[in-house]
Amino acid sequence: MFFERPDSGDLAVLVHIDFHVQGETYGPEEFVELAISAGADPVAVVSGSRQRPDARYFVGTGKLSEIKEIVDREEAEIVLFDHALSPSQERNLESILKCRVLDRTGLILDIFAQRARTHEGKLQVELAQLQHMSTRLIRGWTHLERQKGGIGMRGPGETQLETDRRLLRERIKSIQKRLDKVGSQRDQNRRSRSRSAIPTVSLVGYTNAGKSTLFNHVTGAEVYAADQLFATLDPTLRRLDIEQVGTIILADTVGFIRQLPHRLIKAFQATLKESSEADLLLHVVDAADIARDENMTHVDSVLEEIGANEVPTLKVFNKIDALPTGEPRIDRDADGNPYRVWLSARDGRGLDLLQQAIAELLAEDVFSETLSLSNKYGRLRAMLFEHGAVKAERFDEEGHSILEVKLPKKDYLQILARAGMSEDQIFAA
Repeated sequence: MFFERPDSGDLAVLVHIDFHVQGETYGPEEFVELAISAGADPVAVVSGSRQRPDARYFVGTGKLSEIKEIVDREEAEIVLFDHALSPSQERNLESILKCRVLDRTGLILDIFAQRARTHEGKLQVELAQLQHMSTRLIRGWTHLERQKGGIGMRGPGETQLETDRRLLRERIKSIQKRLDKVGSQRDQNRRSRSRSAIPTVSLVGYTNAGKSTLFNHVTGAEVYAADQLFATLDPTLRRLDIEQVGTIILADTVGFIRQLPHRLIKAFQATLKESSEADLLLHVVDAADIARDENMTHVDSVLEEIGANEVPTLKVFNKIDALPTGEPRIDRDADGNPYRVWLSARDGRGLDLLQQAIAELLAEDVFSETLSLSNKYGRLRAMLFEHGAVKAERFDEEGHSILEVKLPKKDYLQILARAGMSEDQIFAA
């Protein structure tokens, strides 16, 4: 129902209005990219400025007349607004413009519907679409607005509208249950990785920053990567071997964007947990984008919303091949720890520095040693096995258990505390 979308190439008029809000000024360039990514063919961009949106038409009557004139002249099939419209504003605009009207949220939902590949991704997008549609359902029943109730005025249309609303509610509940099940499976997989002491590194960043290209280059995967917004929706996980750390899980996730609809964040909660529960975030930034600082701010705000703002983060400034003097390097803080890596995922320059920085940051959080435990430390030995931290075991001539252990440092310290021991009581073999 929601995913059979032909390449329509609809002729579109784009509307971008600047409101006088401090620190919120931005141009229409990103919105043009969004429209093209959705398959639209922009024929004009109408710009303007207002103190506040008009309650009835969002824009003033003069600007509405200008839009109407362009729509008629260009024979446009759809008008796209770079803003959130209320259901009544959409209906009022459609009645005047005599064509489809879609706001920013609806456009992003349409792009997500085209990009979703996995069953989970399609469910997440459909949930967001249904929630968005439920507030606009009356649009298809405008002939009922004249019915005020009373004898002889109650027609089947009202019953149909209520039926549609009920079916939407039931479908939303059904999808939510299936997504909850998917979320439980993801939680179980994350717990398994935690028990196996496999660190998870999650790629995050503004859409089209080059996350999937970087992911493919580092892991040898074949995730769909393109120079377009929201090329990746479905999370992909791959194992990767890092020196000094061993095996890690690298996760490629959906990109963020300015004014990302809140219902999309909620719908993709299970997917975004890969970021909020990761051991390290790689915040991929398009170093050549003139709006990179603003984009980083928008990503940080989404990370805070999903509870991932406390996860250790390494900035990855990608696309240095597009900079006049871009050279791969690692930037370090006052303590000598990496906090930013400059590289090019396209030509591979700097990928070795990225792996070096990941190793330095994760090695601090991973306890990997060979321990020699006598019989009196049997409880500690049992707890290490229970945690899944023992990679190999042998016995020496004195009967001591020689354990090769690897687990997060915080978990190791917790196990020692539960066993009533301290680090200086344990000796490496």
